[in-house]
Amino acid sequence: MDPREVVAVVSGGASGLGEATVRRLLADGGRVAILDRPSSAGGELVRQLGDRARFVAADVTDGPGVENALAEVARAFGKIDVVVNCAGVGTAGRVLDKKGEPHALELFTMTIQVNLIGTFNVIRVAATHMAKNSPNADGERGVIVNTASAAAFDGQIGQAAYSASKGGVVGMTLPIARDLSSLGIRCVTIAPGTFDTPMLAMGGEELKNRLAAGIPFPKRVGQPGEFAALVAHVVGNAYLNGETIRLDGALRMAPR
Repeated sequence: MDPREVVAVVSGGASGLGEATVRRLLADGGRVAILDRPSSAGGELVRQLGDRARFVAADVTDGPGVENALAEVARAFGKIDVVVNCAGVGTAGRVLDKKGEPHALELFTMTIQVNLIGTFNVIRVAATHMAKNSPNADGERGVIVNTASAAAFDGQIGQAAYSASKGGVVGMTLPIARDLSSLGIRCVTIAPGTFDTPMLAMGGEELKNRLAAGIPFPKRVGQPGEFAALVAHVVGNAYLNGETIRLDGALRMAPR
């Protein structure tokens, strides 16, 4: 798919990996809508980025809200070719804590609701718009890029909820690619390792350095621009489909 002609929607696009993806897709010549919560910095970011960017406010877990937001994007830009799912939450909690108390069911449910169900909600709505696009020379009408995590494969102690949510994203990638193949819509997932995002920054430099020490090479945390570069490659490479790509510097996470 020609990056100069795409209209993309990036959920969670107001910060972190999502913001880097928005900036990369704009730099490549596309038009991009940031789908993020009303309280996010999406509106301010769009004012910085110019008229090829747009902010649509919605919670990814809200079915009608996402439907209305994507309909607004389609009206403003004429179509939707690409959706990149970066919205998500990071939670932690042992099955039993040090006092023997069980993991809060509400926290587990919320993690699944945002990271897994929210991702699927955006996919199902975006696919209805992509299906209306005219196919290109490859018969391609759209591209879906999801964000999982290395924790989907080797989650650490306290990551049962997070790993389950991201493992679900990995697990649905191939079936979705197969479901949508007759329409010329691809689905690919990226599973990043430890990246330099606002969430990581909250832990301070000491935590960042400790995490970097466990990464084989390069011996540093990933940069959001590296994630965005892989998104751009997936968009442009029509033969990538139904796959989950680890982006983690060969990291395999220890139990703790």
